[in-house]
Amino acid sequence: MQKRELHIMPPDMVVKAATIALGMLALFLFIAALSELRAFRYIGTGVPATNTITVTGMGEVFAVPDLATFSVSVREEALEVADAQETAADKMNTIIAYLQQQGVEEKDIKTVSYNVYPRYEWQQAPCPADSRICPPGKSVMTGFEVHQTISVKVRDTERAGDLLSGVGSRGASDVSGLTFTTDDDDALRAEARALAIEDARGKAAELANSLNVRLVRIVGFHESDYGYPPMPYAYGMGGDMMVRSEAAMKAPELPVGENKIVSNVSVTYEIR
Repeated sequence: MQKRELHIMPPDMVVKAATIALGMLALFLFIAALSELRAFRYIGTGVPATNTITVTGMGEVFAVPDLATFSVSVREEALEVADAQETAADKMNTIIAYLQQQGVEEKDIKTVSYNVYPRYEWQQAPCPADSRICPPGKSVMTGFEVHQTISVKVRDTERAGDLLSGVGSRGASDVSGLTFTTDDDDALRAEARALAIEDARGKAAELANSLNVRLVRIVGFHESDYGYPPMPYAYGMGGDMMVRSEAAMKAPELPVGENKIVSNVSVTYEIR
């Protein structure tokens, strides 16, 4: 029977192995602790701040309008719906052709509504001469009404008045809702917002200095913006105006003025 030899690791190798094991354990614990700290950092950002200040800021931007928009409507009545549609279509096609001849692009002419309505009138039955009680009346359909409305964008605002008169002499029933705006409102609103934020930042710094506190981070933000376009202009048609010649119709003068874009912001800061 053979005897097995027992090999005992030298003491210095045991120390080295233990040192390596302890080093790896320490490294593992350090990495784990670092991960926990990082996680805590992100978790902590979701904790509501207890000490805060809120400031408001306002920014204003002024711009000369470069776009005029108005609506044109045609309203026709007839006993038969097809007749009403045909007459309305002829007038609207004439108006659209005129606008395009005057340089209004096809993309700037848009149908916003097209409706066909039956028309009714209340007819009272005649009362018998020998009776104090009159028979009830009834609603009787008398024909149909076609109503079509288009919106028009005019990129040369100086020509808006001439176009209003031009469409009126070509059978428009109503011309209304004229407004002057800017084609790129988003850029103006962004500019007004930047001014409002800068205004709020300055107020926050001044307030923090007065309170002897330090601004840490933004924990809340709210914005409201609005504009002040010129009042809409209504140019009604109807009656004698529909049969007047274009030469007799004087184009209205329409000053475009300035539009004001205002941005109001509210910013909440955490303080320490």
